[in-house]
Formats: sequence, structure tokens, C-alpha cells
Amino acid sequence: MLLEYFQMIDHVEAVDLQKRVLRARSVVPEKSPVFEGHFPGMPLVPGVLLIETMAQASGFLVLAASGFAAMPFLMSVDGAKMRTFVEPNAVLDVEAELEHDGSGFAVTKARITSGGKKVCDAQLKLRTMPFDQVPLADIVKNRAREVGLMHAIEAASGGAAG
Repeated sequence: MLLEYFQMIDHVEAVDLQKRVLRARSVVPEKSPVFEGHFPGMPLVPGVLLIETMAQASGFLVLAASGFAAMPFLMSVDGAKMRTFVEPNAVLDVEAELEHDGSGFAVTKARITSGGKKVCDAQLKLRTMPFDQVPLADIVKNRAREVGLMHAIEAASGGAAG
């Protein structure tokens, strides 16, 4: 997890396209410039970055489910609940479940746990735009490879993934 670069997902653990679920993992860094102000002497991951973590997991799920046809953008967050503090070195288990996709939008339910305890959860709505309208396809595919999404898709399907 590189907080200051908004790279929130370290590794996609698994994707199940039948159940429309993705599981990922991230480890909060021990040190980050983010902690210098949030909070001095008591470093905590900001709630907005936890929401971003859920959004990125949801985005990877939408990418996998669509076969990388469209770029997901976070549009709204509903019912977000922060349940505990997240400190440096925490191991975060992130799960996203695709509830709806179509008509240019996707809806997910996402949650983060750490050590078996609930950290946060929310319903997220994402706008999907075809990659021919957004010049991000190569960057997004490279990031998906870096975090192991392609491997997870391949493992789930038993075949080759881009």
C-alpha cells in the first residue's frame, strides 16, 4: 500500500466471476507522509483512504467482470461505516461483491477486515466508461498485472488472462 500514490491494493488474492466477488489484501506501511498530519503522535489511516481502498477493490472486480471493457470511476458512497481505527502495519483484507452492472454503472458492496475484525463497509456506485473514451487502458492493465488480478482471473477460469 502506497498511501501517497493512492495505490491501495497490494495483491488480489482471488476473484470469483460466478459469485461476482473479489478478495484482496493490503498492508498499511509503517511510515508515510500521510501520518505526519493524521495524526502527529497517533498515526491513523484516514477514513477516505479506506473508502478508496474499497473503491479500488470494487474497480478491479468491475474490470474483471467486464473483461476490461470499461474503466470504473467512483461516483457515490452510501452507508459507509468506519468501525475501528487502522494503524501502521495493519494487514487489511478487502472484499468487494458486484451487486449490479449495466447501463454504464456498477454497484458493489465492499468491506475491509483486519485480524478478523470489521474495519469498514459501504455500498459503492461506479460509473463505467468504455476505454475508447478514456485513455487509461494500458495504465490500468499494467496496474492489474502488478497486483495479481490477471493471475487471479486466470486461476478462477482455468485459462489464460491478458
